[in-house]
Amino acid sequence: MDWIYWSPVLVAGTVAGASTGMLGVFIVGMRIPFLGVCVAHAALAGAVFGGLAGLEGQTLLAPALLAAAATALALGLMDTERLRTDSNAILSLLFSLSMGLAFLGLGLFSVLGRSDNDVRSLLWGSLTFCRWRDVAVMLAGAAGLGAFVLAFGKEMRAILFSREHASAAGIPVMGLWVAFLVLTSVVLTVNFQTVGGLMIYSLLANPAAAAFQVCRGYARTLGVAAGLGAASGLGGFLAAALTDLPVGAMIVLVSAGLVAVAGLLGRRRRARAVSS
Repeated sequence: MDWIYWSPVLVAGTVAGASTGMLGVFIVGMRIPFLGVCVAHAALAGAVFGGLAGLEGQTLLAPALLAAAATALALGLMDTERLRTDSNAILSLLFSLSMGLAFLGLGLFSVLGRSDNDVRSLLWGSLTFCRWRDVAVMLAGAAGLGAFVLAFGKEMRAILFSREHASAAGIPVMGLWVAFLVLTSVVLTVNFQTVGGLMIYSLLANPAAAAFQVCRGYARTLGVAAGLGAASGLGGFLAAALTDLPVGAMIVLVSAGLVAVAGLLGRRRRARAVSS
């Protein structure tokens, strides 16, 4: 294997896994795991219609980001109490709408006689085609997430515990919530090329779920989730390279395996605590 050629791919898988793993701590902790699926499919729909408009390659990132950010803003600005529903119900509606639009757009490619290769690569992922310019975009998204966590870590921890209590304590919950949703849309969209829009949920949920099994404490959970996410991205690529199997599928399997291992370790730790 030519490691000079594959070095941006290795870095991309590591960065994508670390950033989505850290992001997943908030999403899993807030019990809104459907958020990642919803935003990812909104970005996919934006890329599909961007492709129909004649865009291709890296330029598909712009409509994907626009659609994902618009969906995140719509969700953040909705008043769930006034609508008499909860966030997951709204997410289900937005997800079904964005998924329907995405597959409608994919169907239009054949009707119009156009190639949909670039768009389909977003469905299944194309990590092996990452170059340093793609890594730079992914690093920017990861840096933005890291800066947000450092700047508003205490506030997000309070919101993670209870939005109502955080609001009563004077924390600008709405503003931080909207900013977090937009940041989520950006991080997920720029990382599409790792496992694809249909499977990026695994990098978002699995490392965080594993970290919650073996860690106590907010900061430690964030760090472990980022590390497990990086291990999933890097390990999935290496496993795919050795077996000549799809990268996205291998990343999913590696991340799921880490959850299983973490579950066993967490159960053993709890058993020791009870016996002592």
